[in-house]
Amino acid sequence: MRVLFASLASVGHTYPLIPLAIAARDAGHEVHFAAGEGVHAPLAANGLRPFRPADSFYELYAEDLEPELARLRPDLVVHEWGLPGAAVAAHRAGIPGLWHGFGRMIPEGIGLELPTKNTEAPGRPHIDICPPSLQDEDFLATQDRIELRPVPYSEPGALPTREARSASQPLVYLTLGTAFGTPELLATAIKGLATLDARVLVATGRVRLDELGDVPDNVTVRTWVPQADLMPHVDVVVHHGGSGTTLGALTVGAPQLILPQGADQFANADAVTAAGAGLRLLPAELGADAIAEHVRALLPRPGRSDHRDAARAIADEIARMPSPDEVARRLPEYAERG
Repeated sequence: MRVLFASLASVGHTYPLIPLAIAARDAGHEVHFAAGEGVHAPLAANGLRPFRPADSFYELYAEDLEPELARLRPDLVVHEWGLPGAAVAAHRAGIPGLWHGFGRMIPEGIGLELPTKNTEAPGRPHIDICPPSLQDEDFLATQDRIELRPVPYSEPGALPTREARSASQPLVYLTLGTAFGTPELLATAIKGLATLDARVLVATGRVRLDELGDVPDNVTVRTWVPQADLMPHVDVVVHHGGSGTTLGALTVGAPQLILPQGADQFANADAVTAAGAGLRLLPAELGADAIAEHVRALLPRPGRSDHRDAARAIADEIARMPSPDEVARRLPEYAERG
């Protein structure tokens, strides 16, 4: 069977699809991946045959994919929530397709079309990587869902050994992702976290290291870290609330402090705090002292484990969800629906 995956050309939209695409490849299916060149390197490294339709760099539209569908003639198209055009193109071509989520169902008003309201490609099931206890209740009640365990993916790389594996102090991981980080917010967070009896590892993303100036001795700053490999060593995650980092922390049962800035981050912060698995600070509440106070409440300490217990309960829920290999074995069923 030939399967075409398609995503926006960003880490947050492409990486959630990679585990299933790899599993489909390992199941013997011929896999191709339509996306802008910005994410081709990890796709090619995993043998997923990436290509850029038309002149697309980030977004893909129905018109971009239609000639590629005619060329490849896939049996199934797996298109993520951020690409309604891929759903439309597959529907027009009479090719069965599946939406692929990247977290909780996205809220209205964040600049993405809600896949549940797409009338040009109706009736397509959703591959849902969000644990049901955190998923939007209306989405759970009304949509045809295929549960899939979220498997964090990041490009291979060497971890800073001392920061990741030292047991003398807890480890706090700080990241604001690749799109929302600013030098001011990172500096504020570092200032607060440096006051804790903990090691702090910072992934700066698009913020240059020289924009942060000197950092305290207990803080290590890197432009990038292999997040999927780091998470099992982390005691608390401080981040922007992106779906990938939110699910990555939950997968290993790490409590988190969310500093939402935009997009779906406020909804993710609400869900995590409602579940008791973390805390949040809204933009008007941000400050070095507030960040330090909230993370101090999340760090491991004898006699205090409420947030950690809640996070571990969700990690157990995630572990019971079907694996990418299990879902990949079911893909031919959905191809036959067409």
